[in-house]
Amino acid sequence: MMKLGQGQRLVMIGDSITDCDRKFPQGEGLFQGVGKGYVALVDAMLQTAYPELSIRVTNMGIGGNTVRDLKARWQTDVLELKPDWLTVMIGINDVWRQFDQPFIPESHVLLEEYEQTLEELVTSAQQGLQGLQGVILMTPFYLEPNPEDWMRKRMDEFGQAARRVAERSGAHFIDIQAAFASQFKYVHPTAIASDRVHPGLAGHMVIARAVLQALGFEWKRMEG
Repeated sequence: MMKLGQGQRLVMIGDSITDCDRKFPQGEGLFQGVGKGYVALVDAMLQTAYPELSIRVTNMGIGGNTVRDLKARWQTDVLELKPDWLTVMIGINDVWRQFDQPFIPESHVLLEEYEQTLEELVTSAQQGLQGLQGVILMTPFYLEPNPEDWMRKRMDEFGQAARRVAERSGAHFIDIQAAFASQFKYVHPTAIASDRVHPGLAGHMVIARAVLQALGFEWKRMEG
């Protein structure tokens, strides 16, 4: 059953995977204001299947962000927007900088800081937003099927941290890394994302499908 109610606002925050050329300062409205990625797909599906609910979707992703960056803008980009539902997908850059900038340690966000900061943010939203119905935490991901690959292994550790935060806080949890697993049976990861991180539209649809399922989307409504 659909968890979003009449006139409710869904704010979706994260990094470049969320951003996807969205409008600033708030990613919403006409002319691809919500961007061109999974947020846009979620918005389109909700508008198509539930036009009577007038659900407002706002994209607050910013490319290159880590959980540190989310903390710095949490007040303006989450709390002041007063969402009824909130999705958070962060951590890719926290891990990636450890690999593509190994000699710039100040750009690295290590596991302990990531988990602690993520929990602080979720808790502040749950305690500071009276109308908040739910928070959905999504794992960061790296499109590599080999779990022993260095970066994939580190990304999985951060994904497990997100899971622990969800369990402690009572937030909903989506394992986005796992959502891509079935794709690897048929296509090479570079067919989904040439850099293993920024997916094409099909990859964004995998993410959008997982989000919609967590929101209780009724797929039969797409039958017309």
